[in-house]
Amino acid sequence: MKFIIIDSNALIHRAFHALPVLTNKKGELVNALYGFLLVFFKTLKELQPDYVAATFDLPGPTFRKEKFAEYKGKRAKAPDELYQQIPKIKEVLKSFAVPIFEKQGFEADDLIATISRKAVQKQAYPKLEVYILTGDLDALQLINENVKVYTLGRGIKDTVIYDKEKVKERFGILPKQVVDFKALAGDPSDNIPGATGIGLKTASQLLKEYKDIKNLYQAIEKGEAWDLKPKIRDILLNYKEQVFFSYDLAKARSDAPIDFKMEECRWIAPSSDQDKKEKIVEIFKEYSFYSLIDRLP
Repeated sequence: MKFIIIDSNALIHRAFHALPVLTNKKGELVNALYGFLLVFFKTLKELQPDYVAATFDLPGPTFRKEKFAEYKGKRAKAPDELYQQIPKIKEVLKSFAVPIFEKQGFEADDLIATISRKAVQKQAYPKLEVYILTGDLDALQLINENVKVYTLGRGIKDTVIYDKEKVKERFGILPKQVVDFKALAGDPSDNIPGATGIGLKTASQLLKEYKDIKNLYQAIEKGEAWDLKPKIRDILLNYKEQVFFSYDLAKARSDAPIDFKMEECRWIAPSSDQDKKEKIVEIFKEYSFYSLIDRLP
């Protein structure tokens, strides 16, 4: 069985910036909605899921922002035209009977981590495969034997499925080391500081040798990190507190307080439900998505 969890905001941003201006008959911009649906349909066709759920970020500060005011502070605010399409995307997802999960104070990554953990732990679904559909790579840390990441390439037509081997092939680290990697090297896109002076290559080499930051610092403090250059050792010691703080910022929490019931996420294709199909067709006509009607799953 397969379960698709949609990282909606990440997908919306990628679609908005990948597609040109597209409006419906009312003059409303709908390029993000259209691109979102293109990727959604492609994923449904390729994966043939048994369950589907969508996650969203909510406006307002998260627990990370409360801990670190500069978190994501360097990101430019997205245009209002993007945010105006989010209610439309939620409307379409509801017409497909896809449950939506969002929680004030938490990011979509935390909801995805929580849902995937709960889904995999359920004994009723021992062979469940979870696919995280996203527009960025923050979710790579969640990959394990049951969880993969289905993400976009350069545009919205190219897609890549990341598993443990694919992550190691591209980045030289394992999924479980992604958070440690960000803790050491930082993450400019989220304004996670890391250890100033430790670059991507050095962070990768450190994790190859010491596996994670806990082992790394234990080796340093016991005087067993003989291969470390004095400069690197000094940087790591000077920024120890910042490294572990960065780890907490980068790690997706899997304990978000949400009400998740697996059976409520069961996917029923429109072709199997005439009332659902008619409702979707009506919405698509409103947004002038006539070409998508014949492509309904």
